[in-house]
Amino acid sequence: MRRIAYASPVNPAASGISDYSEELLPQLAQYAEVTLYLDDRLRPSNPQLLRDVVIRPLSALARDQKRQPFDAILYHIGNSPVHAQIWRTMQHVPGVVVLHEFVLHHFMLQYYANTLGDIELYRSEAGRCYGPEGERIANLMLHGRFTEAAFDLPFCEDVLACAKGLIAHSNYVIERVAAIRPDLPAAHVPMGVPLPAPLSRAEARTRRGIPADVHLLASFGHINPYKRIDATLRAVRALLPDFPQLRYLLVGSVSPSYDLQAAIARAGLQDVVSVTGYVDRAAFEEYVAAADICINLRHPTAGETSASLLRLLGAARPTLVTATGSFTELPLGTAAQVDPDASEQDLIQAYCRLLLGNPTLAEQIGLAARTYVAQDHTLEGAAQGYMRFLRDCYGWDQDPIISSNQLSRSGQNVATAIAAWRAGLRKPIARDSGKQVANAIANTSQASHISVSSAVPAQEESPAHPHPLTIRVGEALGELGVTERDTALLNHAAQAIQDLVQE
Repeated sequence: MRRIAYASPVNPAASGISDYSEELLPQLAQYAEVTLYLDDRLRPSNPQLLRDVVIRPLSALARDQKRQPFDAILYHIGNSPVHAQIWRTMQHVPGVVVLHEFVLHHFMLQYYANTLGDIELYRSEAGRCYGPEGERIANLMLHGRFTEAAFDLPFCEDVLACAKGLIAHSNYVIERVAAIRPDLPAAHVPMGVPLPAPLSRAEARTRRGIPADVHLLASFGHINPYKRIDATLRAVRALLPDFPQLRYLLVGSVSPSYDLQAAIARAGLQDVVSVTGYVDRAAFEEYVAAADICINLRHPTAGETSASLLRLLGAARPTLVTATGSFTELPLGTAAQVDPDASEQDLIQAYCRLLLGNPTLAEQIGLAARTYVAQDHTLEGAAQGYMRFLRDCYGWDQDPIISSNQLSRSGQNVATAIAAWRAGLRKPIARDSGKQVANAIANTSQASHISVSSAVPAQEESPAHPHPLTIRVGEALGELGVTERDTALLNHAAQAIQDLVQE
């Protein structure tokens, strides 16, 4: 089995990449022997990692590599200070970079100013890479003026120069990296996220103490000016006369450089807007399920692929996104795209008005979003994408990569049993067809920017030829010891898959 060194933050490090890695690592461990390398000061809070994964300090990686070289080394780099020691180690021990964001400007500012304690080095590096304009923007940043022009200075060139290969989660990043290092082997590997268990809106609101009769908009993730909060607040204020029960919920930590309470006060929405601060995963998923519409706007973009957005889509929530960066790669009908121009506020209002007034359309978009995540963003598919690229990048000799339909015997039996249950569950579902949904949109003058494709076509399934999702569920249940004799559980799994793929 191949040996992989995997350098990444994990919880409690304050980064979405911490959750990402904790979810991906068990999948990668099916194909390779993985050693997790962490910042020397970081102590994992996940007991499963402590129990099941070999963990080493990053300061030991160079020595470990000399003693017994790894078959591959992975470095996860994002626009956050928690990646400082990973970047420092990467400069001495080459490996494949998993670049979570194209723009690393804010990370490099923190790295030079705090990790190295050399503000002048940041200024000089900005001038070296970007000339007089770089120096000008660096001076603004050093004086606390976090200008949007900083997004035009990605500061990722040195990271790419040290990389042996690149894994990214969007074509947006792949294309921009190719302009800087066209020789760098690269792969677009879809981000994998676990599909959340279905949770009813009513149950979620009961758990979180949210009244059943309010219209709830919600934004999720770290709150800063780039999340378009001011435009959303103005849209909420304009919607209130027609939706007096409207409420806006902000779930996540707040940037110290953004006076959120002042923005809420300027909009006169102190009684309408609630801010939770940072919440754990369970609370996050309950707030998502409780929302009528999720708002995931950001401009300018650092080129990130948002795991929090995929979690919203996976929860079947109709979601507004900014039509920029990697978000434009979402399939039609899985999210409502908001242009980052003078029409932004008007589009937010129009989309919210349409979706709040048309629950059937909102449900259709949510179901299309969940189907997309279930099919294109599985953890298993992500792990296999990693392994295929590492095999090619490092020149491994014909190493077999297990595909999703090469199951254990128990998994085959369970998948076949679920397929048999589903064959008996087939029945028409009373939902609008894609054509009807398109007509509903076309007849709504304010919705000219929404485009909804019909749901993923139903795939016929028989016990002999299970649906791919049935196969994945069968394998997972088989690993947990479920057999084809556990009829009640199989019936429940079959019904859940039935609802998901909309046969």
